[in-house]
Amino acid sequence: MVFKKLLGALGVGGPSVDTVLQPGPALPGGTLSGEVRLRGGGTDATVDRITLLLVARVEREGQDEEDEATAVLDRFTVGGGFRLAEEAEHTVPFTVTLPWETPITELHGQHLGPVLGIRTELEIAGARDKGDLDALAVAPLPAQEAILEAFGQLGYAFKSADLELGHIRGTGQQLPCYQEIEILPPAGHAGAVNEIEVTFLAAPGGLEVVIEADKRGGLFSEGHDTVHRFTASHHAAPQADWNALVDGWLKEVVAGHAAYAAPAPYGSHHGEHPGHHHGDGHRSGPGTGAVVAGVAAGVAVGVVGGMVAAEVVDEIGDAFEGEEEDEEDGGDEG
Repeated sequence: MVFKKLLGALGVGGPSVDTVLQPGPALPGGTLSGEVRLRGGGTDATVDRITLLLVARVEREGQDEEDEATAVLDRFTVGGGFRLAEEAEHTVPFTVTLPWETPITELHGQHLGPVLGIRTELEIAGARDKGDLDALAVAPLPAQEAILEAFGQLGYAFKSADLELGHIRGTGQQLPCYQEIEILPPAGHAGAVNEIEVTFLAAPGGLEVVIEADKRGGLFSEGHDTVHRFTASHHAAPQADWNALVDGWLKEVVAGHAAYAAPAPYGSHHGEHPGHHHGDGHRSGPGTGAVVAGVAAGVAVGVVGGMVAAEVVDEIGDAFEGEEEDEEDGGDEG
């Protein structure tokens, strides 16, 4: 790869940087490896720090309408404290661990809609510039994939996925945004529920699954949407009857949705499957924005992405262009 960006903040003739990620998608909570390739400019320089920022395009609710912003989900210091000679080349290998809640960008190689990137920031003599931006692909964890497969087996169909700035109250959410995967029900359930939204909140100890029904149906007031929360074990993926588990979740969600519309109190769920209901909660984040329209059918929720992988790579720079002032600093110093 060529050195893609001259560090403008460091002056004309300053160092250039190119970050190369390992091929293939990463996993939430997994490692991401690669190397930062530097080329010296017209004079010697001391590189004080090299930082990688995990950034995402998110939907943000404003006064009158939703708009998009860039959120920093995490940051990692991967090097620094060395002298970069004039015109010299220097490579810094790295391995970092992604947050467990890192959003999923693809399923079975099909792009789902969310845009993630790794931005490289160099600090030299007190000046900082974000010198390189690379698209990041993230595949689901085994339990996440199994749940999405079960939706497809049960006749549900993928509609779209996006990232919402905000928090879901009553959950263990750590990042400043959450992913909503919108799924359409089969014909038999279409009268009861127009669509459902699924959010995965992964953690080392397991997977929290937030399911909300019919957010656009007018039954829930904004900011007070009733949701159902379930848990699943990472270790259950190979053995669990995921179709039965997800079907049980959906029956409770549909029943609770109908009861709320009645209105009537929710019933409690004490299934024997490796997923357990955790009561009702309320989203404090903004409403859903449909980002990618998909056609629906079959296994793996019938995912048909709005962009192919090449288009995602081509558009990643444009997606984040000019957003430095709007970044929501949601990560911790690494």
